[in-house]
Amino acid sequence: MLKKNQVENIFASVDTQLKKRYDLIPNLVATVSKYMEHEKSLFTEVTKLRADANKPNISDEKKIALDSQVSSALGSIMIAVENYPDLKENENVMHLQASLNEVEEQISASRRSYNQAVIDYNNALEMIPTSSLASAMNYARKEVFEISTQERQNINVKELFN
Repeated sequence: MLKKNQVENIFASVDTQLKKRYDLIPNLVATVSKYMEHEKSLFTEVTKLRADANKPNISDEKKIALDSQVSSALGSIMIAVENYPDLKENENVMHLQASLNEVEEQISASRRSYNQAVIDYNNALEMIPTSSLASAMNYARKEVFEISTQERQNINVKELFN
């Protein structure tokens, strides 16, 4: 089924963007961690999530779930960076933030493409005659990338300046 191949191809593109993000994480953690000793648990969590995401034979559904967790953890690190004036002015941190922002934009674009392909695929599974063929071939609905509840909440800007 053409739509299934399209979903898999676009997910590979998302996966590539996620890999770029995961490759940036050790640099971010190494650069920022020396300044932020008391956020150690946050760095431990991000490092663990990165390791989980890079395991072989991980399912697409698990990658989607890990992506949401990594996004949340990275957001927490970026908010924490705001509390350290020396860190905010560090050239390495500024470069890493810019790189991470660029990768996040690419991930967002890839997610949109993936979600559209999944919608087309899932719609094809429900249409006649493709639904019969898809059922016979054990094709199942795919999940889209969704924003977590935490990411949907407005940022408390006042807290960023305290």
